[in-house]
Amino acid sequence: MTDLSKTYSTIPQPGNPRLTEAWALMQAALRLKSAQDTADHEEMRAAARLNWKLWTIIQAELLDPECTVPSDIRGNVLSLARFIDQHTVSVLSDPQPESLDVLINIDRQLSAGLYQTPAHGGPEAPVSVAAAGPVLAAAEPVRITT
Repeated sequence: MTDLSKTYSTIPQPGNPRLTEAWALMQAALRLKSAQDTADHEEMRAAARLNWKLWTIIQAELLDPECTVPSDIRGNVLSLARFIDQHTVSVLSDPQPESLDVLINIDRQLSAGLYQTPAHGGPEAPVSVAAAGPVLAAAEPVRITT
């Protein structure tokens, strides 16, 4: 895999929802990691709230009646979003540095999967997190450290 650090720090051009979502997820992960490193409760809460807002947007897109994402993928991502909701509430009530690990890892993995070129091109290639199932299934797990 190529060095994605420059990609992660560059705001994507409009018109590619998949890259925009990948960038947003990585930015959220970076903020969570930075807050984790400081161990400051207010910074951890602020980063967790920002991440929660991002996931709320993802959920809203998936719940839109006009969403064309297949129901199985939609259900999987909504289940993940529900977990993030519950875990974020826990983080907000008792912010501990280690409790951010799971949020950081989820955001990083999804972001890395979205940055991958789909194994198959064409009209069925996913364009966003909401349709990321095939991209993530095709991509090998990536460990990203900051």
